[in-house]
Amino acid sequence: MPDVAVVGSGPNGLAAAAVMARAGLSVEIHEAAGTIGGGTRTIELMQPGHLHDICSAVHPMALASPFFRDFELERRIDLVVPELGFGSPLDGGRAALGYHSLDRTVEGLGRDGAAYRRLLGPLVGRIDGVMELTQHQLLRVPRAPVAAALFGLRTFEQGSPLWNVRFREQLAPALLSGVAAHAVSQLPSLAAAGAGLMLTALAHAQGWPIPRGGSAAIAAALVTDIQAHGGVIRTGEPIDSLEQLGGARATLLDVAPRGLLDIAGDQLPGKYRRSLDSYRYGNGSCKVDYILSGPVPWAAPKLADAGTVHVGGTREELARSENEVSAGRHPERPYVLVAQPSRFDSGRAPAGRHILWAYCHVPAGSTRDMGEAVTAQLERFAPGFRDLVVETHVTTAAGLASYNRNYVGGDFSAGIMDVRGLLQRPVISPVPWRTPIPGVYLCSSSTPPGPGVTGMPGFFAAKYALKDIFGLKVPALGIS
Repeated sequence: MPDVAVVGSGPNGLAAAAVMARAGLSVEIHEAAGTIGGGTRTIELMQPGHLHDICSAVHPMALASPFFRDFELERRIDLVVPELGFGSPLDGGRAALGYHSLDRTVEGLGRDGAAYRRLLGPLVGRIDGVMELTQHQLLRVPRAPVAAALFGLRTFEQGSPLWNVRFREQLAPALLSGVAAHAVSQLPSLAAAGAGLMLTALAHAQGWPIPRGGSAAIAAALVTDIQAHGGVIRTGEPIDSLEQLGGARATLLDVAPRGLLDIAGDQLPGKYRRSLDSYRYGNGSCKVDYILSGPVPWAAPKLADAGTVHVGGTREELARSENEVSAGRHPERPYVLVAQPSRFDSGRAPAGRHILWAYCHVPAGSTRDMGEAVTAQLERFAPGFRDLVVETHVTTAAGLASYNRNYVGGDFSAGIMDVRGLLQRPVISPVPWRTPIPGVYLCSSSTPPGPGVTGMPGFFAAKYALKDIFGLKVPALGIS
């Protein structure tokens, strides 16, 4: 029997396995699907030679996650960082543009440029402190109290009815709201504001990287390191009970709380089981992948240089769309998150072709095909878009749930993003990665610090497993 069994080969499961293998332990990974990667898979979804990311496409945390920094991910794969990280189109051919350079961003925001600098500048200047706060548990004393205080005050402002107090025009609010809407939450709300400010500060501090070759490059780098240290990966091997794992001394589960209930069953104490059973999942997404015969013809031409585009219009329109989803309705004009990877990685599509990655938010468990609504929003801000569409592939929220058991109801955040949901992941505990079963740890995005391709839930679970079971410290993770 191996020392360590890991269930699930998403980025968190792979991060946990890498830490344990580096510590000199024998590790086996069990993956239900035929390929590894979880939220970091890249496949030929529709036609040969066109590589689509199944879940994540752009990775703001690839350079910022403490785990990926220690792992030296940027030395292992090629990360392309667009100078224009993100943008939000408005009607009339206008667009708010978020550059890597804060100064350049401010110059394009008109009368609100100075206000935007006052909001973001202190966070960009203290980005390490912001990341230290957001990439750990919230229930602890922050190590960078000034950064934490500045972040908290700005989160309260942008997460409350005060969110427009400092602004006079439409560009800056639209730019901020487009990022905040990543949280699949009401707008304004504290959780969405916190996530949005963190991601926006990262965009100006270091940019939002796109892995050359697709998100699968991240998983491949982790797998290479795991196997170099003796780890074994078994695909096509679903785990339905802990008994299937034999006598492993430590078990790390990259599964949602519902998956933990299924696998551990009656071995869990009643109180903990009830907490998992009451764990709240968020709303879902409907994903639309495109093959195009040319680049998106944005009415605001500069958006062609943006790695990510947040489509939906003004702050008020984005809030209306997200709040309709929170109320259980499908918006007629949805917020659409768009990534343009082939614009920066020519290997993602044959010459003359482009792929486009897009999704919109929908109520949990939705079976509605939002492809036409997404296309209509793109046509609104990029007239002629329809004429470039060669083929589309739609994955409903219910389809996402079928694809990955962790995406309950199509929620790829593996838990609702509100204040309670950030504190209770999946239970309120000093060490929420530990379960009541000795030697069993939860390491999915349902544990702190939550969603995103960070590897941090896996890192923390491995850290405590090393300490509790083996009496070992976290090993060096960098390239030797």
